[in-house]
Formats: sequence, structure tokens, C-alpha cells
Amino acid sequence: MPLPTLSEDERRRALAKAAEARKKRAEIKAQLKAGKTSLRDLLNRQGDDIVGKMKVSNVLESLPGVGKVRAGKIMERLEISASRRIRGLGAKQRAALLEEFSGK
Repeated sequence: MPLPTLSEDERRRALAKAAEARKKRAEIKAQLKAGKTSLRDLLNRQGDDIVGKMKVSNVLESLPGVGKVRAGKIMERLEISASRRIRGLGAKQRAALLEEFSGK
């Protein structure tokens, strides 16, 4: 399927929207890293378009004390696909993640 042809103005607006979404995702990850927000708070916002489109692996890597390797092992153990996004988590997967990080 070919990409739609956008006018210069439409293209500029789309780029600005994408940049704003990246900025908001970076702010959310920084809040997680600093402990200003919790995984539970974030999962409760899965209906939010910005949060819903974040990859679970990126969110877990933003938690204090969790890096790529630990996040990967946790996701594998909880049977969460590496490409899964917050919006796509099932109820059991959400509960398992919250149990795993209950102290955070």
C-alpha cells in the first residue's frame, strides 16, 4: 500500500505531532526513572493514546534497576511478546507485571 501524498503543510503538521508524541513518551519514561510515577499509574492510563502506544519493553527499561536484559527476561517469563505495546496487554499480563513490580 503506497503512502499517501501529503501537502507541505500536512507533512509539517504530521512531523510536529510525531515530535510532540516522542517528547511526551520521553517525559513519561523520565518520570518512571525518577520514581515520580509508578508502573500501576502508567498501566491505568493505557487508554491514553501516548501511553497506549509505548512498548512494554521500553517502559520496563525505564524503571529503576531494570535494564534491557532484566526487562527481556521478565517479559519472557511472563509470556509477553517483545513487540507488545501497553495498549495490547491483557488483564493477566497487566496483573503479572504489577505483581512482579509490586514494590515499585
